[in-house]
Amino acid sequence: MSDVAAINKLVEKHEALKAEIAKVIIGQTVVIDQILLSIYTGGHSLLIGVPGLAKTLMVNTIAQTLGLDFKRIQFTPDLMPSDILGSEVLDQNRNFKFIKGPIFANIILADEINRTPPKTQAALLEAMQERSVTIAGQQHKLELPYFVLATQNPIEQEGTYPLPEAQLDRFMFAIELKYPSITEEMQVVKRTTSDVEASVNALFNAQEILEVQHLVRRIPVPDNVVEYAVKLVNSTRPNLESASDFVKQFIDWGAGPRASQNLILGAKANAAIHGKFSPDIEDVKAVAMGILRHRIIKNYKAEAEGISEDDIIGKLL
Repeated sequence: MSDVAAINKLVEKHEALKAEIAKVIIGQTVVIDQILLSIYTGGHSLLIGVPGLAKTLMVNTIAQTLGLDFKRIQFTPDLMPSDILGSEVLDQNRNFKFIKGPIFANIILADEINRTPPKTQAALLEAMQERSVTIAGQQHKLELPYFVLATQNPIEQEGTYPLPEAQLDRFMFAIELKYPSITEEMQVVKRTTSDVEASVNALFNAQEILEVQHLVRRIPVPDNVVEYAVKLVNSTRPNLESASDFVKQFIDWGAGPRASQNLILGAKANAAIHGKFSPDIEDVKAVAMGILRHRIIKNYKAEAEGISEDDIIGKLL
């Protein structure tokens, strides 16, 4: 199949996928789009939202429609690396045998990732980066495709271990979940308090998702789009001579080169799901908020004046 035909097929399947997910999840279309974009590009996502916004249900539903193996790990302060990676045990013949942990699945929901100590966070982040885990000196490959969708509750900060910036940078998107509208919430209440249970069908399989990932990477990008993405990331760095007064005033640290790479990958995937054979500047703008939000560190002045990361990115765009 040619790449043109493959993109046209992806547009159809993406729409069908969203219709399938909508059988269970009401609204949250922007959130679902961003999760799917990160899956089409092989990136990981961080979901930030208050409890009760159906984050777990959403990820589970997406895993089912993609035909992927799904595991949920509830992060707690006493969780050890071996609880998620697995461990070696002695069998009846006194030989060591490796028992796989819940990290061995295609989609991992890392629930409340900031509730667990850095040692356990680091174990998960190694798996995210390397797509493999090391136990007792032995390397075990993880099955592809492999995605981590981590959740964070923005309200309760007591007893949490915030992710360091270097680890946040490994997430392609930071996606904010908002409260549903009154109409959506009425639909949610009607649907969840009745005796009817919606079920979804798998529209993809693991091999097809890997093909989509290769397809997205093959999409050509014009130089002016790459230049726009790199200049946008560059404009977030306050220590450069070219930085604007606004950036110097409100930002402590800007985004790194990984942000530029993710902007281009995200723009390629965004172009593909809209039937375009090459991304333009609008595609970069469409994914910029989710890709840059967790990569810029605002200073105390921005904090004091109530300026959010989204306000800063909006101004830069």
